Amino acid sequence: MDKIIIKDILARCIIGVNEEERRERQDVVINIALETDLSRAGKTDDFKDAIDYRDVKKRVVNATENSRYFLLEALAERIAEICLEHQAVVQVQVSVEKPGALRFARSVGIEITRNRV
Repeated sequence: MDKIIIKDILARCIIGVNEEERRERQDVVINIALETDLSRAGKTDDFKDAIDYRDVKKRVVNATENSRYFLLEALAERIAEICLEHQAVVQVQVSVEKPGALRFARSVGIEITRNRV
């Protein structure tokens, strides 16, 4: 399977379980790998045969910035759902990091893999 990789999407959202974390938006960094067959788009060089990854990014940023999750895991699940809405995506890997969440660590994050059911 081929992959489309979207790296280091920067967004801000309400995320966290503590009261102080829920007062203001915090930075998150999102990485996505969409597994699909890119051979047709590669052969035809035609946009209609490709996945519009700009649209995927916009939808992910919009959903993230309008979210109010307690857990990174829940945010990652929503992002995976958005990615799998495109019929050509067979599998998606999503990582979400929260910079500065832990003292003495640059960031903390999670990574999930979800398949089309």
